[in-house]
Amino acid sequence: MKAVIVCASVSHGNTKRIADAMGQVLEASVVAPEQADMAELSTCDLVGFGSGIFLGKFHPQLRRFVGSLPQGDRRRAFVFATSGLPEPRFRPFTRPLVRVLEQKGWEVNDAFSCRGFDTWLPFKLAGGINKGRPGVTDLEAARTFAERLRARIGAVS
Repeated sequence: MKAVIVCASVSHGNTKRIADAMGQVLEASVVAPEQADMAELSTCDLVGFGSGIFLGKFHPQLRRFVGSLPQGDRRRAFVFATSGLPEPRFRPFTRPLVRVLEQKGWEVNDAFSCRGFDTWLPFKLAGGINKGRPGVTDLEAARTFAERLRARIGAVS
């Protein structure tokens, strides 16, 4: 199985740590959106898209990249995020990115999110929240998520 993870990790490296843990399991390279090669993505069995969450949304760099993907390229994908606050059930922050990918013809197999160190105001005044996150448990959860994806995609391929 060939996989690539496109990751925008700009504040504290939270999302990159999660992407690297998943990448080890999936034997996938982890690239920033500006480094991603569209031709390579079209040859992948699975592509991950992730970033930190800013004001309830994925990073604009990742959103622009996903918006630039060609229409109708039927590939399997997953999305992932780190956030200072938990993902609300009534308005999941992963849903809009999943919708854009699906509108472009991607089959989104799953989504993953976990807490991350956050120093956005007003949290900065208190030294941030979720210090030490993602931690060992979060990284293990990311690996387990990737193992399930690998098993599911490998069974289909």
